[in-house]
Amino acid sequence: MVQVCVNGARGAGDGAAVPMSPGAMAESAARAVAAGATDVHVHPKSPCGQDTLSPKAVAATLEAIRAQVGVPVGVTTGAWAEQDPAARVERVRSWSVLPDHASVNWHEPGAEEVAAALLDRGIGVEAGIWSGTEGAARFAASPLGPRVLRVLAEVMDTSPQTAEESARTLLTDLGTAHGRPVLLHGVEAGAWPVLRLAGRLGLATRIGLEDTLVLPDGAWAMSNGQLVAEGLVQYRAAQRLS
Repeated sequence: MVQVCVNGARGAGDGAAVPMSPGAMAESAARAVAAGATDVHVHPKSPCGQDTLSPKAVAATLEAIRAQVGVPVGVTTGAWAEQDPAARVERVRSWSVLPDHASVNWHEPGAEEVAAALLDRGIGVEAGIWSGTEGAARFAASPLGPRVLRVLAEVMDTSPQTAEESARTLLTDLGTAHGRPVLLHGVEAGAWPVLRLAGRLGLATRIGLEDTLVLPDGAWAMSNGQLVAEGLVQYRAAQRLS
């Protein structure tokens, strides 16, 4: 499985390729799915371009994307979109249009409560476990662990020289991950080596403008579709070498 991460917390200053409006996100997601993505992760935006969990923005984003793709669509619940944990839970409870899944960063305050609120509404939980945090240890002790949809093993090491080593350390820290499927991905300059490692290990992965703005050769990516197409080439080549 290759997920496309459409925009992340990036803004207009990161370039015209980053989709900000529901319509732009939908068009970008559709092209990524046409290129081979089988799942979508997106950050709904406020009118001023900030990540938001507001029911209006979530509904508009999901409806626009679902009008163009037939694959699962998930959203973020990152603390930067709503700092107060209790307010984050209330946002989830107020959604009128539900995503197929939502990511929860397990190192953030209130992660258990947010995950429980999502599960209560029948929304799949992607447990975001960031390298360099206490996320793996907290997830290992979580009674909700066996109920999540999958684990997002998120390698925050941006060095192309050390990202793979950091990824292997994170996977070791995760252990059995409560028996849940693992999606392994990196960020920025670490995105491509980690994607190739996921291919060699036979793990799901993701690629998109949230994780990197550039192609493996350092050229600027023109779209999520281009990143997905190249990501699949890199992933399949790594699989053949495993």
